[in-house]
Amino acid sequence: MSNSATSKPKVLIFAPREEPPETINALEGMGCEIVIGDRGWQLPRTSCEDAVVEAARDAVALMGTSIRHTPITRRIMQASQRLRVVAKYTVGVDDIDVEAATDLGVMVCHAPTESNCFGVAETTVTFMLSLLKKVAERDADVRAGKWRTAENFAYYVGSRASDGFAGQTIGLVGLGRIGTRVAQLLAPWRARIIAYDPYVPPAHFLTHGVTPVDYETLLRQSDVISFHVVLTKETRYMFGEEQLKLLKPNAIVINTARGKVLNEKALARAIAENRVRGAAIDAFEEEPLPMDSLLRKISDRVILSPHSASYTEGGELRQGVAWATRSVVTALNGGIPDNVYNRDVIPRWKERFGGAGVRG
Repeated sequence: MSNSATSKPKVLIFAPREEPPETINALEGMGCEIVIGDRGWQLPRTSCEDAVVEAARDAVALMGTSIRHTPITRRIMQASQRLRVVAKYTVGVDDIDVEAATDLGVMVCHAPTESNCFGVAETTVTFMLSLLKKVAERDADVRAGKWRTAENFAYYVGSRASDGFAGQTIGLVGLGRIGTRVAQLLAPWRARIIAYDPYVPPAHFLTHGVTPVDYETLLRQSDVISFHVVLTKETRYMFGEEQLKLLKPNAIVINTARGKVLNEKALARAIAENRVRGAAIDAFEEEPLPMDSLLRKISDRVILSPHSASYTEGGELRQGVAWATRSVVTALNGGIPDNVYNRDVIPRWKERFGGAGVRG
C-alpha cells in the first residue's frame, strides 16, 4: 500500500476478537480501511512477526487483544511512519515493547475496565478462600469415604474480638486497580491487609484500610501473598528462590497477574517439599502450561486456571474493545485518550501530530 498521506488511513486489528458493529462503523465512519489480522498470529508457540510487519505497513493505528507469542515489537511499529497508537483490549501491555513505542512517539493505550480488573479481583478472592477453607481437600475426603479428617481444618480469615485472634495477614503485591478491589472485597472479613507498592501514595493505603510495608516485610509476615503487578523489568521474576526462603511454611501464593512475575518451578518445588502450603495460579511462564510441569503433579495443594481470571459471562473483552475503539478514534482525531499507558510519550506525540486528525 502507498504511504502517501492521501491514502485511506489503515487500522490493523492485529489480534481480533469478534469486534462489534459499532467498532467497525466508528472506524469506517472516519474513512479508515480496516485490516483484520490472521487469528493464527495469536496461537501459542508461534511467531509471525514478518507477517505482522507486512500487515502493519503504513497503519495509523494498531489494536487488538493479547498477542504474546508474536508481540508488538519495535520492528512492527517501525513499519509505519504514520503510526499514532497501539490500543489493547486488555489491561496488560507486556506484549508491546512500550519503551520502543515511547521512543517512536507512539501512544500505547490499555483497557483496565471493571469487567477485566474486578473480574480478576473476584477470582483472586475465590482462590484465596478455596485454599484457606480447603475446599478441594474436603471434597476429595468425602469422595474417598473419609469424614472430618484432622488435617482438613480450615483457616479463619478475619480477626475475632472474642478470643483475640488476629486473623490472617493478606499481603498484596501491588495496590493498583485490582489489588485495591481485592482489599475492598476483603474489608468485611476483618483480615489484616498489608501491601507493597512504592508507586501508590500513602493516602490510598489509608482510605482502603491497608498497611504499607516493604517487600521483604510482606513476604515474612503474610499468610497469603497475592500478586497484582504489571510485568516490567522491575517485576519480572520478582518472586523466586530467595523470596521463598522468607515465607512462613503455612503461606499460600496466588498469581493472577503475569506468569513471569514468579519462578513457578521454584514455587512448585517449595510446595512439594512442604516449605510453602499451597498456591493458586492463573498465569504461567509458558502458556498453555506444559504437560511436564511439576505444578500438575501436586494437585492437592495447587489450583490451576487457564489465564481466565477476567473471563466472565457478558464481560471479558467487550468493554475493552469499546475502550480501544475510543482510544483509536480520539488519537486519529488528534486528541489524547484518557487511558494512555506510556504517558511520558505525550509531549513527543503532540510534537509529531500537533492535534491534527488523519484524513481518509
